[in-house]
Amino acid sequence: MASPAAISVGPESNLTRYLQDIRKFPLLTPQEELDLSRRWRNDEDTAAAHRLVTSHLRLVAKIAMGYRGYGLPVNELISEGNIGMMQAVRRFDPDRGFRLATYAMWWIRAAMQEYILHSWSLVKMGTTAAQKKLFFNLRRLKGQMQAIDDGDLKPEQVGKIATTLGVPEQDVVSMNQRLAAPDHSLNAPLRVDGEGEWQDWLVDDTENQEQTYAASEEFSGRKALLAQAMTNLNERERHILTERRLKEEPSTLEELSHEYGVSRERIRQIEARAMEKLQKAMSSEVELRRRENGLQA
Repeated sequence: MASPAAISVGPESNLTRYLQDIRKFPLLTPQEELDLSRRWRNDEDTAAAHRLVTSHLRLVAKIAMGYRGYGLPVNELISEGNIGMMQAVRRFDPDRGFRLATYAMWWIRAAMQEYILHSWSLVKMGTTAAQKKLFFNLRRLKGQMQAIDDGDLKPEQVGKIATTLGVPEQDVVSMNQRLAAPDHSLNAPLRVDGEGEWQDWLVDDTENQEQTYAASEEFSGRKALLAQAMTNLNERERHILTERRLKEEPSTLEELSHEYGVSRERIRQIEARAMEKLQKAMSSEVELRRRENGLQA
């Protein structure tokens, strides 16, 4: 899939114009998204892929703003996120019953996080799962402690974070020092004349109560579908999949291998098998519901 020229984001000075321009791309209805996704999957229709990507550019930009505290240019984060968005469109299966945005968020975040880790490699970051978890969770935990602007952490705060994430206290202190980059307020003006703020473009002014209700119904449906599919797994598979894929702070292979007394590779195999069974069960349930709806119609 070629990178659409319309989604390129230039130097930081052009970022404001870019953020304004991407609001011009209309959001897609569920049926439009389904039709376009099938056209891309079945016919490799690049025009369909282009619409799928551009309709989600606001999602990419919004996620990029969540990583602005790492001191990297927002336009570069957006560019990396756009690549992740295109990868998501390339791999998306519209017949699994999920919206593209739900699937794409993982690809967008993964692309941005890889870029952040690569950019920070000049200051030895380390590559262990625990260190990566510390890197991407430290700011959130500091926010919960209302210590986001405190600079150096207090000893009790360091201890609590270290315990929560399962890392040495010295790693917390070191990481906190590396992440001491200033935040940028969402209330900062978009233009020199002070008209408009950064947060203005983040608000989806096309959303109404009907769309909000539909999104809520869709989420409830996905949640019920997942719960039903999980019943096809045995107890160990459900626990491992929940720990690895469904928690806000996923457990590592190392942690689960100690819990079950098996190798990390064995945990990975169980997770992969459980994920395969889950996807198959959800796909079958979606197909069954569609057939039932077709009969009712």
